[in-house]
Amino acid sequence: MKSRNMGRTRSRAAIVVAAAASVAAGAALLPVASASAATARSAAPIVDQQTRATFQRLADAVLTDRTDALVDGAQGNRKKPLTNVFSGDVKLSAALARSENAALTSLDRRKDRLSALGEKYSKANTVVTLNSTRLRGTKAEVAVTETTTLTYQKVRGDEPGTTGFQAHHALTFTADARGHWQLTGIRNTDAAADLAVNQPAEPSVVSRAGTSRVAAGTTPNAPRAATTRTAPAKAKNLTTGAYDYKAMATYAEKYWSTYNKAYPNFNGHSAGGDCTNFASQSLKAGGWKHAPGYVYDYTKWFGNADIQSDSFVGVNEWSWFAQNSKRTTSLAYVYQLDVGDVLQMDFDKDGSKDHTMFVTYRSAQGVPYLTYHSANTYRRSVASIIASNPNAYYYAYRT
Repeated sequence: MKSRNMGRTRSRAAIVVAAAASVAAGAALLPVASASAATARSAAPIVDQQTRATFQRLADAVLTDRTDALVDGAQGNRKKPLTNVFSGDVKLSAALARSENAALTSLDRRKDRLSALGEKYSKANTVVTLNSTRLRGTKAEVAVTETTTLTYQKVRGDEPGTTGFQAHHALTFTADARGHWQLTGIRNTDAAADLAVNQPAEPSVVSRAGTSRVAAGTTPNAPRAATTRTAPAKAKNLTTGAYDYKAMATYAEKYWSTYNKAYPNFNGHSAGGDCTNFASQSLKAGGWKHAPGYVYDYTKWFGNADIQSDSFVGVNEWSWFAQNSKRTTSLAYVYQLDVGDVLQMDFDKDGSKDHTMFVTYRSAQGVPYLTYHSANTYRRSVASIIASNPNAYYYAYRT
């Protein structure tokens, strides 16, 4: 009996072994492509701490490459972009690599335009902070903040030490069949931003929406200002008068990157950004008084934490108030701007102004430098703004 039972056990084992061998043989005969597809389907994209860190490093490389393209010397003449070292699990897509190469070529031309206008940078530093990562299927949306500082090369000898800005970007990473990530898109997310000096794309043209309830005759058109360098002198008395222009500049340079909590922040929360709100705060810090009234009345101007007139926060609305109130006069040339003056831009030349900036420094040789929000920027020269936006309309206001 024992002998027969053992025989049956051996027979069953033999059958099991034979069946397993048959299955293995069948699997071995499967086409290689089918096996690879099965493996690929099982690979789900993963975003762990190491992957997020690599996302941040690649974003830093992309934006540093853009900045360095504007710098003279070895830093600006690197033979290969920093993004070239990324491969494997996280890298640029082929399409975005071509796009970034074109962007660097465009920025190289901008460097030439800056040089022709008398401006160069001797070094630069870009730091990228990763703010958030959101995984949706095979895509990861990454939000980052860029902080860039450029050191002015002493071409004329009277340049300030540095200029700088903060910008916010959204990056899209897409996972391939193997679970590897490719950077497929990058865009600036600052509301109503002008072109940062290292930004190759066209600026967004979005102005803070006004209202149709406009009193007749309260929307005068400001004359455009020329951008030629050889402007006739237009001296401004900075030491006497009703306003403290030094206090205006001090305020703007204090809060260019850290917002004053006594006022609302419209950057990222409103169609038009925070540029005019910030310029109004600076003017108020130097003595501009509230003109209380109805928020839609462009002959009124007021703003605090709780309520703001449209003229306090809107680009066109501020221009209308400035002219209605006679608190400003128009300048014929942007190079006539001085500390405490205001520069506005119409990016697409449609007659509606899109951006407001504030002058906080003027060099001995007559170059104005502007500080502003959206994107947060410190002491950027008029030359740099013109080089980045050569086709825009400009409006210069003496305060």
